[in-house]
Amino acid sequence: MSTYVYGIAEGTHPSLPDGIDGVGEPARPVRILREGELAAIVSDAPEGLRPKRRDLLAHQNVLSEAGEGGTVLPMRFGSIAADDDTVVSVLAERAAHYQERLKALVGKVEYNVKASHDEEAVLHRVMGENPEIRSLTEANRQAGGGSHEDKMRLGEMVVAALQAREAEDAQGLRRTLEPTAEAVSEGPESTGWLANLSFLVDRKSADAFLSAVDDIRGGQPHLELRVNGPLPPYSFVEPGPSEPATGISSGARTGGE
Repeated sequence: MSTYVYGIAEGTHPSLPDGIDGVGEPARPVRILREGELAAIVSDAPEGLRPKRRDLLAHQNVLSEAGEGGTVLPMRFGSIAADDDTVVSVLAERAAHYQERLKALVGKVEYNVKASHDEEAVLHRVMGENPEIRSLTEANRQAGGGSHEDKMRLGEMVVAALQAREAEDAQGLRRTLEPTAEAVSEGPESTGWLANLSFLVDRKSADAFLSAVDDIRGGQPHLELRVNGPLPPYSFVEPGPSEPATGISSGARTGGE
């Protein structure tokens, strides 16, 4: 039977969640595989696993339980190996890499920040910043709406201005929050968001990070921010320098998405 992998930790980790419920229905019990100085938190992999809410929560619960006692390298939801021996082989092959990442992520958590525009507020801002758009808008109003060509031109100008504002706000968001974080990872582009950023934050600095987010909200009301965290540092595990011929296949993203 294939093996589902939740995360990787030091073999001496004091609170590895052996025996608790994992993914699947019925839930597969979690167990620990050890190799050298490392341990993998695993269970049997259910057939046809899909990112349903129950299983997503089970995956995160296992990582939360493990994270109570020390650093864990979280695997993505749906990370599956052919069998237990494969997992042990990967631990042995990548031992130096995993140990380095465990040391680097001690005391660190991830915050995912997604940004979008309040349509009415950003349009008002764009109009205020662009005298040419304001002038053509007024000319069209005085002309009873303006010609088809003038309407098209105005629409193209507004779209271009909004796109420029999106790019500027995305860069500004990263520039403002980056000094409060240890590292930044850009997530995949998705419809409706002008920025999708994950920040690696020291737990002791989390208040400063969240305060910087609040400052952005207060100073830029046309921006809508969604913050998810603290999370296990999904975006900062790094798969390692090479993939084995047979290893752990990565599943769908969780947490920051």
